[in-house]
Formats: sequence, C-alpha cells, structure tokens
Amino acid sequence: MTLCTNTGTYLDVPFHRFEDGHDLTELSLDRVAAVPAICLDRRGETAIELSTTELEGCEGMAVLVRTDHSLKFGTDAYFEGHPYLSGASADVLVSAGVACVGIDSLNIDSTADQQRPVHTRLLGADIPIIEHLTNLASLPGNGFEFTAVPPKIARAGTFTVRAFATVPAHR
Repeated sequence: MTLCTNTGTYLDVPFHRFEDGHDLTELSLDRVAAVPAICLDRRGETAIELSTTELEGCEGMAVLVRTDHSLKFGTDAYFEGHPYLSGASADVLVSAGVACVGIDSLNIDSTADQQRPVHTRLLGADIPIIEHLTNLASLPGNGFEFTAVPPKIARAGTFTVRAFATVPAHR
C-alpha cells in the first residue's frame, strides 16, 4: 500500500528533497508549534520577491505568505499561473533565520521550474515548508502564533498537517 503524504495542507522537511535529509521523526517542534509569526500580503504578485528589510527581526519566526490563491482551490484555475517565491526570496528567508515558511498557493516554487530552487534552499537550511494554506486573510500582519505539526513518520519527508494560527483576543 502506498500512502499519499502531500494532500491538502502539508509540511515538507529535508528528506522530501534530500535523501540524507532528516525525516518527520526528527522535525524540531520549535520550528512548527506555537511559533511567533508574520503574514506578508502578496496578493496580485506571481513571482514573489521578499526583501531583507521586511524580514528584519524575523529570526525564529514563521513567515506566512498570503496570495489568496487558495480561493481558487477546487477549480482548474488553482493549477494555472499560481504565485510562488523566487529563489532570491528563499535566500533572504535563509539569511533571516526563519523557523518555517508557508504559502496559500499550489507550490512555493514555480512548477515551470523543475529544479525547485525554493524547496532546495529552504529545506537545505532545515526550514520546513507548508503549502496549500487557507484563510490567511483572517490573520493580522504580526502578533500571532502559527502551528503546523505533522505526525512522526519514519522515512517520510512530507505529510498533511492541521495548520492554524492563534491570535490573541485583544487584537
């Protein structure tokens, strides 16, 4: 029996991209459980460029990228022209030392580029990736926590998660 592990909202760890990378059993929970987070609004952009300036002070934080592409889920349009991060953006995220990166799109990389530079750079730096997020419009730009914990499965590099944000009531 084969189990499809990248269905719905899911998280990738280094083993997803690298044979010698760690699997889900070695994922550090401090990267994906109750992590201070920011949500960057990138609606209307396709090849998303992140800057060093906007990621200042984001070390150890979850960075979520809102594109609203998730509104197309369940339609053919979801698979066409989806927003993604540039390879340079991946370098900026690695340099910033973020805990994890999520996006509300089909893929964090352009599916036209089979090299998958964002997966390669982020996972190579042990930064988990969460794809197919939804409802990022309900989040503030900052001041909340993000959680996306997968089960501990040996030899698995990706798995479905129940991703959620915890926003303080006083906001």
